[in-house]
Amino acid sequence: MSSKSPFILMSLALFLVLAIILATGMGFLAIAPLEVIQVVWAKVRGIGIAADINPTFPFVIMEVRLPRILAAAFVGGGLAVAGAVFQAILLNPLADPYTLGVSSGAAFGASLALVLGILGITVPLFFSVPLFAFLGAMTTLIVVFALAAPDGRLSSNTLILSGVIVAAILSAGIGFIKYLADEQVGVIIFWLMGSFVGKTWSDVTLTAIFVFPGLLLTLYFARDLNIMALGGRTADTLGVDSRKVKKILLVCASLMTAICVSVSGIIGFVGLIIPHLLRLVLGPDNRLLIPACFFGGAILLLTADTITRAWLPTELPIGVLTSLIGGPFFCYIFRKKQLGQR
Repeated sequence: MSSKSPFILMSLALFLVLAIILATGMGFLAIAPLEVIQVVWAKVRGIGIAADINPTFPFVIMEVRLPRILAAAFVGGGLAVAGAVFQAILLNPLADPYTLGVSSGAAFGASLALVLGILGITVPLFFSVPLFAFLGAMTTLIVVFALAAPDGRLSSNTLILSGVIVAAILSAGIGFIKYLADEQVGVIIFWLMGSFVGKTWSDVTLTAIFVFPGLLLTLYFARDLNIMALGGRTADTLGVDSRKVKKILLVCASLMTAICVSVSGIIGFVGLIIPHLLRLVLGPDNRLLIPACFFGGAILLLTADTITRAWLPTELPIGVLTSLIGGPFFCYIFRKKQLGQR
């Protein structure tokens, strides 16, 4: 890494903290940034709130806005890191949890857990939704790899095409689950479109305890990812067990995706946009790129959530907004990749 890397990461971290403070103060009830800091600091220290602060502010900040904003930040960071891992392993800028079908698999599993609860089958949703989402994501990943490489030879383009095919099949499965939900179908539809409405500290905790270890694990293997970019034979010569590293990181990225999807629903293209843009700016060194993707993804998603929550006349599902941004961006990368191959 260059000598500027710590400065870049500190700048992104500072920008994320600033974005969280500003977003917490925005909404129908406007709260000044200084008052946000005072309330949070008082709650952290366990002391009383200053008398000159509106008595409704602590509840709005600590129970309504901050859990939602932190959940959006962790989900955005997790999806961006997962996207960076998929792109680094497959050496393809089009790879991300959404295009590989992993998000759809996680959504199918989570939807199944939700419909079981709706149908009256006793399921502890807090545990079952993440568990079913992870099982769905891992099963999808296994099927996609089996479909893309029946003879053991793996092409990243074939892998993405297989992901699109499996995602289409899962979409039909999700449609059947909606049919089973009957009158409660609105619950599943709204969840699938992606939203952070009603998120609590439990959701923040669940996301954090999986995303942070996942981030640390990917950072641990960042040097190996750099070496693997030189080719499988070169990596093996330099002492990197590329097959083992790929398996570990694919499971790690799938788990992060599953947890994020179980909390927020399907939010597409975060794992595509952020790694690609930051790679253009910072270069391909994964030791810098991966932590930068965490901060960049967090900033993007909490900004998008703030726009849908505080700026638009009616709240728009965040998955719709990210797809509106990500769809054209995906087309741009695809076209650029095609031109580069000629």
